[in-house]
Amino acid sequence: MKIVPIKAFTDNYIWAMCTNDHCVVVDPGDAKPVMQFLNEQQLTLSAVLITHHHPDHTGGIKALTQAFPDLPVFGPNNPSIAGITQPLQEHDVIYLNELQLECFVIEAPGHTLDHIMFYTKGVLFCGDTLFSVGCGRLFEGTPQQMTETLKKITRLPTDTMLYGTHEYTQANIEFALDVEPDNEYLKQYKLWVERQICNNKPTLPTMLQEQLKLNPFLRLNESNVKLYADKFAQNLLSDSVQVFAALRQAKDEF
Repeated sequence: MKIVPIKAFTDNYIWAMCTNDHCVVVDPGDAKPVMQFLNEQQLTLSAVLITHHHPDHTGGIKALTQAFPDLPVFGPNNPSIAGITQPLQEHDVIYLNELQLECFVIEAPGHTLDHIMFYTKGVLFCGDTLFSVGCGRLFEGTPQQMTETLKKITRLPTDTMLYGTHEYTQANIEFALDVEPDNEYLKQYKLWVERQICNNKPTLPTMLQEQLKLNPFLRLNESNVKLYADKFAQNLLSDSVQVFAALRQAKDEF
């Protein structure tokens, strides 16, 4: 099996898990690039995975299910998402028959309340929860919820590959360097990211062990990160939730 990005809109990635004959896509906000990819690669779409209800992640469901009748669509237990055939919750396990793959469901409230992630064989499809060097905005959830969700990710094996759904890495690096200007890993990573972007290549996926060195939202207990959050909040923050909340607000205003 291979995992490839299908570009959509201005900065979305629709991730496609492919064998020689079949394909499962994650968060198809637009059906057109998915159909083009399937036709070019001569693949049959065998399932769709949805992480949350935002239209740039769900907009292609209707057209894809019309093109592939009886297509299973796995997603959050949210009745507002039209087309979900199997609603999921924490600890559910789904089996993607054509890929011979088990996926474990992790509830991930924060960016939205219905957000879920899919984990399989060292791979995490994390939707808009985590990006390279950043995390999702809190549209519905609380800092407490997002902090707990990020802790779930850090408990995974450090060689887990993280498949976020937006190409936000360059902007995220600028903020991260404002937080930790002396982080040598960040400085080197910035150079690599600039080369990737110049060559029209994605900066995702990224490995968890890498993000633990780079991503301020996974480094809430680091002294420099806490100092930055304290300064922004103009207060001595007492726990990781408060640090996260200040850091997220600082990024929103950056």
